Amino acid sequence: MIRKSNDKDINKIMEIWKESTIKAHDFINKEYWENNYNTVKNEYIPISDTFVYEDGQEIKGFISIIDKSFIGALFINSNYQNLGIGSKLLDYATKEYKNLSLAVYKDNKKAVVFYNKKGFNIVKEQINEDSGFKEYIMEYSK
Repeated sequence: MIRKSNDKDINKIMEIWKESTIKAHDFINKEYWENNYNTVKNEYIPISDTFVYEDGQEIKGFISIIDKSFIGALFINSNYQNLGIGSKLLDYATKEYKNLSLAVYKDNKKAVVFYNKKGFNIVKEQINEDSGFKEYIMEYSK
C-alpha cells in the first residue's frame, strides 16, 4: 500500500535513506552521506510530499517530491529491492504529478537505467555542487 507519510514515519524513512544511499552511491565517501543526514531529515523531508510503500506494518520504501515537480528521493530498503516497489512508487508519483524531473548520479548506472525504462530521459549533464560528482538531470515524458 502506498500512503502519504506522517511524522511517526521519519525514523524509518531516514534509516532506509541512510542505508540505501550509501549502498547505491559506493563511489562517494560514506562520510559525505552521514554528514548530510540531518539536512535530509530536517530540511528536505519536511518540505517534500513523501509517500511510503508499506506492507503490513513495515515501511519498505519511499519517494519524496519537492515543489510538486522534483523527485528528491526514491529509496527502497535493501532487503526488498528488485521486487517492484520502486516501480510502484514511481508509477504512483507520475500519476499524481504532471511534470517530474530528478537528478541522478551518472555513476549510479542501475538507477539511470531504471529511470530511463520508466520514461525519464536525460536532458542535461552537470557536476553536483555538493559532492563534485557528475549527475544527470532527467525529465519524465508521458
